[in-house]
Amino acid sequence: MKKQNINQILKEVLSRVNPPEEDIIDIEKFLKILVLRIEKNLKSRKINAEVFIGGSFAKKTLIKKGLYDIDVFIRFSEENKGKSISKFTEKAIGGIKKMGKISLVHGSRDYFKIEPDNRNFFIEIIPVMKIKNPKNAENITDLSYFHVSYIRKRLKTEKMLADIKLAKAFCHANKSYGAESYINGFSGYAIELLVHYYKGFLNFVKAMAKIKNKEIIDIERLYKNKNEIMMNMNSAKMNSPIILIDPTYRERNALAALSEETLAHFREACKKFLKNPLMEFFEEKKINLERIRKNAEKSKKEFILLRAETDMQEGDIAGSKLVKFYRHLKNEINKFYTVSSDGFDYGGKKEAQFFFVAKSRGKIISRGPDANDKRNAALFKKKHRNTFIKGGKIYTEEKIEKDIEKFIKEWMNSNYEKMNDMHINELSIES
Repeated sequence: MKKQNINQILKEVLSRVNPPEEDIIDIEKFLKILVLRIEKNLKSRKINAEVFIGGSFAKKTLIKKGLYDIDVFIRFSEENKGKSISKFTEKAIGGIKKMGKISLVHGSRDYFKIEPDNRNFFIEIIPVMKIKNPKNAENITDLSYFHVSYIRKRLKTEKMLADIKLAKAFCHANKSYGAESYINGFSGYAIELLVHYYKGFLNFVKAMAKIKNKEIIDIERLYKNKNEIMMNMNSAKMNSPIILIDPTYRERNALAALSEETLAHFREACKKFLKNPLMEFFEEKKINLERIRKNAEKSKKEFILLRAETDMQEGDIAGSKLVKFYRHLKNEINKFYTVSSDGFDYGGKKEAQFFFVAKSRGKIISRGPDANDKRNAALFKKKHRNTFIKGGKIYTEEKIEKDIEKFIKEWMNSNYEKMNDMHINELSIES
């Protein structure tokens, strides 16, 4: 494939990821009416709170999507501390039902989602506490006001805002965008901080291509040295491969959700892009299941496509349950088959698809109890036909004669309760 000029690519990408002006105007008009109605409801109910628009829309770092998600925060004054501000929020939006479908979303603090009819966006209305100092935050969302304020102060040039949009598009296309537990990637705020720190998109990509694990980034130099960071930061927050000190709250790692697996994948994408910059690095890659199936057949391996459904709330909760089950099932398959390729696809609702390309191990050896443990040894021999003793332990050798589809069906039948415990209410074989 012909190598393209990197500046031409970035210019073309930006034209594609910039939201159309009509989309921005439509969102702004809707928000103006929504905010006025919420403020009126708060005032009439004598609830001391203020409304502010947050997220990428407020920071002017929004990228084009099929469906935009817009954050609106209601900041409740200190006199509401200890009260159910989610209930107050419900009252504040009580008179806006005509603006769209309203649903309650459970979280560390319940919030509300408004889905207007015939619009390409939805609004999340999130209750937060109005605090003067980030250290007084009761919930991570209480810091949102400080995040918006910091980014808007630091990122004033159109060039930097454009570079952040490029970085978000790049991360999204390479499945590394999102701090949700089923992604374990870069949050939008973390991307904004990193692009600001490295002074541009290309510098960010170059830095990520060679970044080492346990790199510490302290943009505002809130700590004197690494030892001070180790003394003050919660050890649980230091587990991520990159520690990014939140410039608005020094005890928070803005990349705490990032996993080593996601970083390794992203680092590789950065290296490949720098070596051969192409437009495709900014385009979401769809898995070609038919090609994977044919390649599996050619290499005399088995292909199986599954669909799992959870009974948990759609979004991060459902996604985390589904990815946890996918990983568990992969481990179960790996006991009898060698998995050479696999994939997980979650679309944001209550179900996910995943596939496995695997080859039978032919036979497996399982260890049983001590040979001198007559009772348990007898039970083990009763359960397994071919047994032998080695090093004082009893073992069994079993041939794997069933195909992977039969294995999955038998596993489902014998692990019904485990699936329920993992909140999986349906598992089906698609092909």
